[in-house]
Amino acid sequence: MHRGKGMKFVGDSRVLAPSERTKSNIPKDYSEYPGKTEAFWPNFLLKEWLVGAVFLVGFLCLTVAHPSPLERIADPTDTGYIPLPDWYFLFLYQLLKYEFAAGPYTVVGAMVIPGLAFGALLLAPFIDLGPERRPSKRPLATGFMLLALAGITFLTWESVASHDWEAAARQGQIVAEVEIDTEADGYKIATEQTCITCHGDSFQGGALGVTLIGTGLSAEEIAKIAVEGQGKMPAGIFKGDEEQLQKLSEFLEELGKK
Repeated sequence: MHRGKGMKFVGDSRVLAPSERTKSNIPKDYSEYPGKTEAFWPNFLLKEWLVGAVFLVGFLCLTVAHPSPLERIADPTDTGYIPLPDWYFLFLYQLLKYEFAAGPYTVVGAMVIPGLAFGALLLAPFIDLGPERRPSKRPLATGFMLLALAGITFLTWESVASHDWEAAARQGQIVAEVEIDTEADGYKIATEQTCITCHGDSFQGGALGVTLIGTGLSAEEIAKIAVEGQGKMPAGIFKGDEEQLQKLSEFLEELGKK
């Protein structure tokens, strides 16, 4: 710019003029691909709704035919009850059974090992930055994923195979609520002989012992089992005398009739 000569403006537009625009960056209409694509509305969306409705009806029929199993009301005072997590946490539940992840090392099994495992999965995309998408070309990411799947599958299988499902069914069995006379001699004897440790303080049963309510056993049968044992109950559990055994048997006989 020179004094007295006026001023000049120079402009630079990055937007193409309408006449200079091309359609190369605009996707073609779906009608240009006959048989290979369709309109989202209503064709594609209607098919999605129909498939979703079929699965929803099937799921509802499954829940009606096979309802979720219910257990007895939770009792926080029942120390014999062994809870079991849902299937997607069974591998962590099984991990806590091993010596290196249980007892004084529970923190290792509950936080350290799972933290390292999930941390490795989160870091896998940042460690392997290759552009390849084929698993064979991404050894680190593929290896981490296969190792995680193998570990989860093995621990879940071990948890299912080693769990005592019969004891779990007994401890969660819904039994009729009965009033227990805690002042009766039979109940006091059962407490002294630690019967309630396995059978529960209300004799409702637990992980280690069956319910004693509604068994239909006679006093003689109960006395024989208390002395000789039965099933997982070993012989010699009862340490009292004949009079105590008789009172206990008669007390449990009355519970067996309810």
